Amino acid sequence: MSSAIKCGLTPIVCVGESLRQREAGGAMDTVGTQLEECLIDEVSKDNCIIAYEPIWAIGTGQTAEPDDIEEIHSHIRNTLKAKHSNSDGIPILYGGSVKPENASKILALPDVGGALVGGASLNPEDFLAIINKTSGKSE
Repeated sequence: MSSAIKCGLTPIVCVGESLRQREAGGAMDTVGTQLEECLIDEVSKDNCIIAYEPIWAIGTGQTAEPDDIEEIHSHIRNTLKAKHSNSDGIPILYGGSVKPENASKILALPDVGGALVGGASLNPEDFLAIINKTSGKSE
């Protein structure tokens, strides 16, 4: 991460739990540990983006429930604040099967600062629909 920042790049740090970790109630601990192990002391809104991307949702079409997304994003924000004094304003994106049908609801959550769009970005119509729905434009 330090090397990327020194080269003028803004790393997107993806964190997330497996289905087994989620079902065992370990999502918060897993994500917290991932953050602690990979973030450097100098992280700030100017040089880092965090994305919560539950492993079990990648490419499956499954999306976490809004309450679960908000809970994890709040946990990420609190973990950042506890460990990094410059963490205010670091964007926290959601990246688990964001689609035109769910983008507006996900992006309306208070602690979600954007979307890390994967598979839907490969379909121009879907990607444009996500952009339009989240920017208030009609399709």
